[in-house]
Amino acid sequence: MSDRLAEIEARIVSVNQLSSVITAMRGIAAARMSEAGKHLESVRAYSATVGMAIGRALAMQPSDRRPDGRGRDTGYRHIVIVLCAEQGFAGSFSNRMLDRFEALRQNGPAPELMLVGDRGLLSAGERGLEPAWTAPMIAATDQAAALANRVMNALYSRIDGTADSGVAVCVTLLHAAPGATAGPQMMEKRLVPFDFGRFPPAGSGEPPLLTLAPGELLARLADEYIFAELCEAVVLSFAAENEARMRAMVAAQKNVSDTLDGLVASSRRQRQEETTNEIVELSASQAGQ
Repeated sequence: MSDRLAEIEARIVSVNQLSSVITAMRGIAAARMSEAGKHLESVRAYSATVGMAIGRALAMQPSDRRPDGRGRDTGYRHIVIVLCAEQGFAGSFSNRMLDRFEALRQNGPAPELMLVGDRGLLSAGERGLEPAWTAPMIAATDQAAALANRVMNALYSRIDGTADSGVAVCVTLLHAAPGATAGPQMMEKRLVPFDFGRFPPAGSGEPPLLTLAPGELLARLADEYIFAELCEAVVLSFAAENEARMRAMVAAQKNVSDTLDGLVASSRRQRQEETTNEIVELSASQAGQ
């Protein structure tokens, strides 16, 4: 075997190993997407339950005292929570999220960035963005509630500090959701001021027994609903990241397959040439005797 043929066959072995790794990564991403889909059902059921409780609590408030959650257009502090990718091989996932964040900077006061995801942190550094707070993204859906709690604690520590100064706060959440064919969908949601208008007052049946004043109850339920929204966003973003990774692995598998086909064809040609050369040499040797 010539050095050239040995080199080609060594590359074939390497490419086959790479193909196995890509297949495994694709399978892991698909399994995580399925896991996220199952977890999402319970998160949405919980948020729906809290939403119904908010509707009942609103019905116990006089109509002229019900909060509307309207924000103000100027003179406010803007905090933006951006959920990015934690790991690589997810294409332009994090960059698309940061593109959306930078678009928000064009309107209103310069927003403070609370960033989730180590890959997003690397991309932010390349853009010269300095997050006010960062955290790693989840590696499994059962970590979603813990991350949502961590984000809530960091967010409210900032809001509480601003409340003392009398400046209004607006909090926006940017995250991705799995898409049908065009890749992840970019989602934007306002968390604060809380929009109570989404919940029609529901006062049917006997009024519930309360241990809290209606106003305090509403405030606590609003916090709980924001927590549920964060949980849902984390799970959706986790699913979208793995969808992006699965798409990247499909493209990589196609490239690897094409490369492997080319190497196998080269190996066959090289082997044919070597066989032909050996036959020619043997024929010449026989003719010279």
